[in-house]
Amino acid sequence: MTESTDADVRDIARAVADQSRGFLSTITEVGAGTSPEASLPLLLLAVSDVLAAGARLGATTDVVPAERFEPDAGPDPDVEPLRAALANALEGVDEYTEVVDPLIGPEIELVSISGNLVAIAEALAQGLRHFERGRELEALWWWQFSYLSVWGETAASVLRALQSILAHLRLDVDDDVATEAEYDALQP
Repeated sequence: MTESTDADVRDIARAVADQSRGFLSTITEVGAGTSPEASLPLLLLAVSDVLAAGARLGATTDVVPAERFEPDAGPDPDVEPLRAALANALEGVDEYTEVVDPLIGPEIELVSISGNLVAIAEALAQGLRHFERGRELEALWWWQFSYLSVWGETAASVLRALQSILAHLRLDVDDDVATEAEYDALQP
């Protein structure tokens, strides 16, 4: 690896680490219920940001660490309390349908935003554990691999669900309210 390539890889790893920390912080905050009125917009922003980092990973040439095995990053954290907290915060809008693989066929499944957010968090946290132990290339490999195999598609699906929820909340109004608003808008 050249010095310039090495610097580029480190820059990407630092950027993904920052996005990962931000994502984990936001979903933890939403799960804690600190700002329930801002939960959906915060999640929309966090998922969008992490998808931008993922797009950079997808556009980057395959990262291949020197070692062909993944060093132990330590024990996996217990994410069930976070999943349950997010499910509670998203009660009533947590479940949605998604197409399993749009290239293969129209098969759909029922999934949850909370479960998918936690799946994304697990993958990001795994890479972050490598990064924080100074294994930047391993972290970058993990984030890239898991983006392409799991969390990229999952995050895209969650983003669409969150955007759909927000659109319904803001655009679905009673006919009387819409008629009154149209009348008011037409008055000089």
